[in-house]
Order: sequence, then structure tokens, then C-alpha cells
Amino acid sequence: MTRKHSTQILMTTFFLMIAAAAHAQGNYEIQVYGSETQEKRTTMIELHSNFTFEGTKVTTDGTYPTYHALHETLEITQGFNDWFETGFYIFTSAREGQGWQWVGSHVRPRFRIPEKWHWPVGLSLSQEFGYVRAKFSPDTWTWEIRPIMDKQMGRWYVAFNPALDRSWHGPSVSHGMIFSPGARVTYDVTKKIAIGTEYYGSLGPVTGFDPLRDQQQQLFFTMDLNVSPKWEINLGPGVGMTQATDHFILKCIVGRRFSWSRGKKKENPVETAKP
Repeated sequence: MTRKHSTQILMTTFFLMIAAAAHAQGNYEIQVYGSETQEKRTTMIELHSNFTFEGTKVTTDGTYPTYHALHETLEITQGFNDWFETGFYIFTSAREGQGWQWVGSHVRPRFRIPEKWHWPVGLSLSQEFGYVRAKFSPDTWTWEIRPIMDKQMGRWYVAFNPALDRSWHGPSVSHGMIFSPGARVTYDVTKKIAIGTEYYGSLGPVTGFDPLRDQQQQLFFTMDLNVSPKWEINLGPGVGMTQATDHFILKCIVGRRFSWSRGKKKENPVETAKP
């Protein structure tokens, strides 16, 4: 595939998905995406564990409260080439008196600008769509489009996800597209430890934001443990900064990368003489 054709595919996909934006998936998968996709013939398996220490305590619009709810999400992402991957999510929730329940499932295809193009910043485009049971979200069928931009500058790393959400079934259908930005800044303390902050928001329709008290805004203080190229570990506490946001959440993401390559060809045991 030529560079021209790849650009056409990426741009066409971008504008098609802008026309059908999606709804963010609550406190099940709390993550600011980087632009990198999984390599060809590699699979990333991640477990997202989020516990809400301070959240809603009463049933609202028929949905369960979030107070002392444990959310476990299994994410499986498969890389197909140097610019495309697809992820699949299984959301679950456990809470006293409710037991452990299946919440829903989403699919997330993502395209990126390949590294070999040598762009000054990383760019990719993710879309996510799927179903969540009405007991856990009044908007059951949703679609998200998430442009992703990032940049590594020495020990500093910055990522920005200006996501757009849309509900296809539920009370938020009439709201149209919702602006739900996410951002991440980290600093490499050592080669294996990075500390940083992550911001998550749901500000309201793009045609006019909600009042501040009705917006959802969270700030997380995180640590990344780069123990191995095969592993990804991210954890930290998060605080809600508005009335409509769960006030205190602890999150942890543990991921393991698997490669299905057959390995490199064996080198010739006879060395070529140096001149």
C-alpha cells in the first residue's frame, strides 16, 4: 500500500467517524491513549481494575450506584500491521448486594500514522462502539471517536485525546455529540518509573457545554512501571472535581504483550572477516 493510499484511507475513516461520534465508557476503562498501535502479529491483554471509594449511593434513572463498586475490564488488542489494530472489551462490575455481573462489551478499531513517515508528533484515530446493560448506564448503545496526539520530549511525555461521544439509544440521544477530552503528562524519574497526571472530562454537547456542576471532570495522579517491554503497568488515585463526578477512585492497569512471530532467522555462524 502506497503512502498516498494510506493517507486517503485514514482521512476517509476520520471524516466518516466524525459523523458518528460516541459515548465514553464511564469508570470501566480509565486510560489516555498514546498514538502507538500494537505491532503486527502481537496481542496485548490488559486488565483494568477500578474501585470507587466515593461515588453515588442511590439508584438514578434505573442504574446501579457506583459507591464501593469494583469494575474489572478485560481488554484484548490485536495488531495487524504498522498502522492498524483492533481492541475488544468485556466490562464487569462487582458490588455488595449485587454480586459479580457482566456489564457489556465494546469493539475498538484504531488507525495511526506509521512511524516510518517521521511525523513530528504521533497521531492516530480510534473509534469505539458497543453495548452496556441499562442497569449500569441509561445510554445502552454508544459510539466514540477519539483523535490521539502525543509527543515524547526527553524525559517528558504528553498525550491529548479530544474525544467526541454519542449515544444511539438512551436519554442522551438528543444531546448529540458530547466533548470528552482526556490528557496525560508524565516525567521519567528513572528508566523504569514515570510519574504524572491524567485528566478526564465530559463537558457536554459541542453546541453548548453543560453548567460546571453537571460536567464530569477527574484528575488522576499516576505511576507507570516499565519493568519490561512485554509488560505495561499504570496505577494511581483519582479525584472528582465537580458535583456530577465520582469523588475518589483508585485505578490499576496491568497489561502483557504476546508476540506470535516465528523469530529471527539464525545468523551465519561464520563471521565475515573485517577489513
